[in-house]
Amino acid sequence: MNITKNIVLIGLSGSGKTAFSKRLSAKYGLPVVDMDSEIVKKAGKSINEIFAEEGEETFRQMETECARACGKLTGTIISTGGGVVLREENMAALKQNGLVVFMDRLPEDIVGEDLSDRPLVADDQQKIYRLREQRYPLYIRYADTVVHNCKAKEDTEAAIVAAVEKLLAEKSE
Repeated sequence: MNITKNIVLIGLSGSGKTAFSKRLSAKYGLPVVDMDSEIVKKAGKSINEIFAEEGEETFRQMETECARACGKLTGTIISTGGGVVLREENMAALKQNGLVVFMDRLPEDIVGEDLSDRPLVADDQQKIYRLREQRYPLYIRYADTVVHNCKAKEDTEAAIVAAVEKLLAEKSE
């Protein structure tokens, strides 16, 4: 299958975007861009350090620059940060050549995992509930499809693959 569209994964921190981007890469033979990793590389410091030293607004601006760059790619799997949906311009850039998959995972399935590298929830994992409440309407608004990550990894991967292939077929008609 020749995929020229990007596959963009959105969702809360801990929803499985990074893990499933790697699985999709192996399945389709497409490169992966992890937006948070790209920001870390460019900044030369961790996301926690960016938040602590420069603030969330600086991080969000870096995220917007990264979204613009990713939007120009083709045939790439893009794993976004959980807050990418907070700026409409980010999603406009990512959707210009991307199929957006919302990885919907319930907060109660995320709480208890190692979230120490996620500055918005590292000190208060209960905040994941508030973030879901705040961001859920945005995830739904921007998603081309929703995949519920509440089953075995293989089942979730199969659901993503089915959803992506359905979207690709629809877009090529």
